[in-house]
Amino acid sequence: MQELELKYGCNPNQKPSRVFMEDGSDLPITVLNGRPGYINLLDALNGFQLVKELKIATGLPAATSFKHVSPAGAAVGQPLSDIEKKIYWVADDADLSPLACAYARARGADRMSSFGDFISLSDVCDESTALLIKPEVSDGVIAPGYTDEALAILSAKKKGNYCVLKIDEAYTPAPVERKQVYGVTFEQGRNELKIDDALFSNVVTKNKEITAQARIDMAVALITLKYTQSNSVCYVKDGQAIGIGAGQQSRIHCTRLAGSKADNWYLRQSPQVLGLQFVDGIGRADRDNAIDLYIGEEYMDVIGDDVWQKTFKVRPEVFTREAKRAWLDGMKDVTLGSDAFFPFGDNVERAHKSGVKYIAQPGGSVRDDNVIETADKYDMVMCFTGIRLFHH
Repeated sequence: MQELELKYGCNPNQKPSRVFMEDGSDLPITVLNGRPGYINLLDALNGFQLVKELKIATGLPAATSFKHVSPAGAAVGQPLSDIEKKIYWVADDADLSPLACAYARARGADRMSSFGDFISLSDVCDESTALLIKPEVSDGVIAPGYTDEALAILSAKKKGNYCVLKIDEAYTPAPVERKQVYGVTFEQGRNELKIDDALFSNVVTKNKEITAQARIDMAVALITLKYTQSNSVCYVKDGQAIGIGAGQQSRIHCTRLAGSKADNWYLRQSPQVLGLQFVDGIGRADRDNAIDLYIGEEYMDVIGDDVWQKTFKVRPEVFTREAKRAWLDGMKDVTLGSDAFFPFGDNVERAHKSGVKYIAQPGGSVRDDNVIETADKYDMVMCFTGIRLFHH
């Protein structure tokens, strides 16, 4: 298939719309079920590049949850703890393959942002992974292949309209890429930068000890940033992105946004949240929204006198700012990646509040000395990669 006609482009008024290969060759994707849209395909093709690189860099199966051409979550297939199973709504007795673990982490770390996502998987989708995808609100999935059981499960979603794409794993794009803006054609070499341990060799802080897990987490952070709309910052813990700040004009706003998402991920593991007693029959999205409100500043919207009964069997106590800070102080050994240099030490100060121990960033600011000094103050390990990772 050399061309795929689409219903419309980014918006319903943008017609005609299609994807095709300029050189007349076959598309590297096959539609197995459903009908993908323009944005679906942008998410799918960006997402698959991300998970393919994660698999190469770590040797582990990888998954990502994409929304509006940026990842809401990304992870490699490391085992889930019992608490992670609870906050990701995974059954205690679920039989999880490594790929299923990667998907549960990618989808679960920021469930609010992942709602209605497009999923990318590095490996053949198995039944274990498909069963996790089945109850979630999602637009579609792309993978190198599907087992018969997985394809049957996924093809039944959305009344049979769920989008299932297969990609040719051997496909290699041209070394030069083009796009048009306002009728003007832009051309550049593809970003084929290989992200591996060599990028983490220039450690500029006094503390130079990078653990094996931190190296995996640095790779997850930088590869995620490589396919995130810039400016962007990514917090990673145990092989999964726990907070992604994308598309902000200011670096510190990226760091704050991503940090607040990382904080929410950790707050969801607190006894106050794990102990919430929801009413019977509440949907996943309503439950996720209620938790997000409860741990935020607008908590009275969900536990107020006249509303709490709609969500909870027992009215929750207020999760005070002091109690939240006390819990967050237990957040340790987080890794942070940035797609461009930190211009000031304030980014490191904010990162410290979310338990960051390891930082990977390009370096090259006129204030590098201030940034390094701030990292040393908290005994952090920071490496300068020398490589910028802007993506637009």
